[in-house]
Amino acid sequence: MHISFINLSGGIGVDYRPEEPTNDIMIIGDLVRQKYEEILVPEGMDDIAIFSELGRYMMAPYGALIATCLHTKHIYKDYIGLDACAANLMRPAMYGSYHHITVLGKENDPCTFKYDVTGGLCENNDKFAVDRMLPEILPGDLIYIHDTGAHGFSMGYNYNGKLRSAEVLLKEDGSHQLIRRAETMDDYFATFDFSPYHFNTK
Repeated sequence: MHISFINLSGGIGVDYRPEEPTNDIMIIGDLVRQKYEEILVPEGMDDIAIFSELGRYMMAPYGALIATCLHTKHIYKDYIGLDACAANLMRPAMYGSYHHITVLGKENDPCTFKYDVTGGLCENNDKFAVDRMLPEILPGDLIYIHDTGAHGFSMGYNYNGKLRSAEVLLKEDGSHQLIRRAETMDDYFATFDFSPYHFNTK
């Protein structure tokens, strides 16, 4: 049997936490090459292609979800309610994944408050963080949720009538460009056939 390629899949990790080391793709690539030459070449299999699917590694660190604190709630725990939700970033709700959070303008403030950072869905797992130590957050504060480039918009959905947010490209020169406008109610109903009824969604 002749094997034409080996797929290494996409298992290169992303440093979601600031204290985690960043994977060096050049070192990983060199180690793959060494194993290729050590294992495959002596067996006459040096015509095998190596494929990989590094979407998360390539995209995750280069996207962020920017949200605004709308509400605070102080009962037996302290909650922060955002204008974003799991429809914008599904991973924390699905399997408790960690995404670092920065409160813009308070980057150097001490993280002395423990919060659950939540969205607005009617689901009790609609949380971006649980028991996260952060600076004091007040309504109107901007919340920067890191490393969402691979799993934010691409996993977005319209549950509970939530509309997908706009996407803005930040360029190397500091300028920015709107590359995807926010959805409207017309977008939400665009594929639904109301006939013979007609509603004005504006």
